[in-house]
Amino acid sequence: MSPSPSHTIRSEAEQIVSLTKELEWSRLKIQALEERLRLELIRKYGPKSEKLSDKQLHLLDLEPGVSSEEVEAESRRDPLPASSPSTRTKTKDRKHPGRQELPAHLPRVERVIACTPEQCVCKGCGKDKTVIGYEQSEQLDVEPARYFVLVTRREKRACRDCAKGVSAAPAPSGSSRKAW
Repeated sequence: MSPSPSHTIRSEAEQIVSLTKELEWSRLKIQALEERLRLELIRKYGPKSEKLSDKQLHLLDLEPGVSSEEVEAESRRDPLPASSPSTRTKTKDRKHPGRQELPAHLPRVERVIACTPEQCVCKGCGKDKTVIGYEQSEQLDVEPARYFVLVTRREKRACRDCAKGVSAAPAPSGSSRKAW
């Protein structure tokens, strides 16, 4: 005996209700599991003194080499030493307050940027300007499996005959790596 049409419709309606309830239950379970994962990541990576946002946790999740030991060690690291009155007298020795020197054992690759032809001629008297020095900056750079310090020296020129000012070579553009 075949089921009546009204019985089939009712069973389909019951199935839809049942599946809707199951879908809602699955959504709630996923939400609860995501919250448990978030709390576990906070417990694992976030010391009590720090508050990590969801975005920070997501970044940590994507970072392949970050371990909880590294995060804890970084949070326990001593701050940079504050300048005392005795170190304030040595201000000429430091390149920039708050920046650390790059390791001296790393090889240096120098790149000299020359002034433009217009900057090499004095606007006041028309004579060639003389190189009087360089503005120097250092940044840590890397080639695959080789670290080095990239030293950029930009010429500074001034006229010996008149005091019309100093001109310097333009700074390299933002993506100036591998220009040597």
